Amino acid sequence: MSHFYGVIPYIVSPLTADGNINEKVLGDLCNDLIAKGVTGLTPLGSNGEYAYLSDAQKRRVVEIAVEASSGRVPVVPGVASVSTEGAIEQAKLYKKIGAEGIVGVLDSYFPLNEQEIRSYFLDIANAVDLPIVVYTNPNFQRTDLSIDTICTIAEHPNIVGLKDASTNTGRLLSILNRCEDKLDVFAASSHIAVSVIMMGGKGWFAGPACVLPEQSVELYNACKRGEWEYAAKIQKRLWGFNEVFARYRLASCIKAALQSQGYAVGDPIRPQTPLDAAAVKIVTDALQAASSLEFAD
Repeated sequence: MSHFYGVIPYIVSPLTADGNINEKVLGDLCNDLIAKGVTGLTPLGSNGEYAYLSDAQKRRVVEIAVEASSGRVPVVPGVASVSTEGAIEQAKLYKKIGAEGIVGVLDSYFPLNEQEIRSYFLDIANAVDLPIVVYTNPNFQRTDLSIDTICTIAEHPNIVGLKDASTNTGRLLSILNRCEDKLDVFAASSHIAVSVIMMGGKGWFAGPACVLPEQSVELYNACKRGEWEYAAKIQKRLWGFNEVFARYRLASCIKAALQSQGYAVGDPIRPQTPLDAAAVKIVTDALQAASSLEFAD
């Protein structure tokens, strides 16, 4: 266990004006995040617009992240497909490139039953010898994972973690009680990170950490030191940005924030549109407010 821990940001997919991956910007972003203390990188999440990228673009994003990391932190790309075969193909490719794990997502068009859901994850785990963090997000996915299913698939040695975006602490406590020795649990939202780590969680997969890495790492470190009151103050400050983050499309918001920090990440992928000037101001004001590490009473 404990394959992954700490703060693992979901990184964006920077694009040039002609739609190619902006390799220099992506490499610079990965290097800067590592220098600021993150403990892993996850390309191809929702924050990275995985659903909008071509297969060639996805491959290049993972290649650049692996090259930039150079083994300093694990690269754990998202793997998502409506078919088991598609997910296995992605996972095998990313392992060949150098990924040290994957975040497994079940996309679905038609609703699936419990056995079909279990088979999807177990078939990937059987086909690819990589540690897998299962991601469940009922707000975005047609098919959610029950506690029974989570604890069943956790018996597989390659399924090592759960990123649960339900924000239901009772659900997470049930999972921890039933399969804590088999499954690491990770926070998935800025308002629950301290609670998850306090309950025994191993860290935080975080979209906002892409633009607030130092603050996110400070929150995690405060938790590990047992400075819960201080950690809660940081979480409250970060939540101000997360409220804005949740108001707009994820990539549009994070790309606007990164643009304000000097990263030429380009626009979100069409048909998404960039934020207008008023929205950009809201985002940058919230980012500035959350950037301070001075958390006075």
